[in-house]
Amino acid sequence: MYKIMIIEDDTGIAKAIKNYFNSWGYETAVVSDFREVLSYFIEFDPQLVLMDISLPFFNGYHWCTEIRKVSKVPIIFISSASDTMNIIMAMNMGADDFIAKPFDLSLLNAKVQAMLRRTYDFAGKTSILEHHGAILNLNDATLTYKRDKIDLTKNEFKILQLLLEQKGKTASREEIMTHLWENDSYVDENTLTVNITRLRKKLETIGLCDLILTKKGIGYLVE
Repeated sequence: MYKIMIIEDDTGIAKAIKNYFNSWGYETAVVSDFREVLSYFIEFDPQLVLMDISLPFFNGYHWCTEIRKVSKVPIIFISSASDTMNIIMAMNMGADDFIAKPFDLSLLNAKVQAMLRRTYDFAGKTSILEHHGAILNLNDATLTYKRDKIDLTKNEFKILQLLLEQKGKTASREEIMTHLWENDSYVDENTLTVNITRLRKKLETIGLCDLILTKKGIGYLVE
C-alpha cells in the first residue's frame, strides 16, 4: 500500500489525518521534528506528501523546494492560508494540489486517491536511495549531495544503484559487468575500470571523494 507523509504542526489535525488514512490501509508517518523534514522524507520514502504552509523553523514552501531537489513525489498543501497568492506560490514552488482548511477528510481522501492514480498507475513508483546525505533518484538518474546535483550516465547510474542497494557488501567485478552489459563474456575488464574511474571523478566534483571503495582483487563497495 502507498505511504503518506504528513507534515503538520497542529497535532490534532495531524492525528486525525493519520488515523483516517490508516483506516483506509495507507501507511502514514507524521513529522515530529520540523528542523529535519528532509531527513524524515528520505528515511520514510513516501509516495505522497501532505504539508501545511505555516510550520515551525521553516515554512512549507521551503520544504517543498528541498523535497523537489531530490524527488518528484506528489505534494498536496493543506492550509488555512488559502488566498489566491498562497495557492499560486504553492504551485510555483512545486506543489501538485492545494486544499483549504477546514476541510472534509473524505474530500482530502478523494484528492489523494486521484493524485496517486495519476502519478503511479501510469508513471510507476518514484524512489530514492540515500547514503550519508548522498541521494540517488531512481526516477531521473541524478545524484544530490548537500546542495549539489549531478546527472549520471546510464552506466554510472547502474553501478551506483547496484552498490547502494547492497551497501556494506562487496560487488565483484563480474557481478557489476553482468549488471551493466547482461553478459560479461565479451567485455574487456578495462571497460569497467574506465566506467568506475569516470564515476569517481564525477562524484569528487560534489565532494564525494571516498564513496566507492576498492577491494583489491575482488570488486567494489559502498560502506
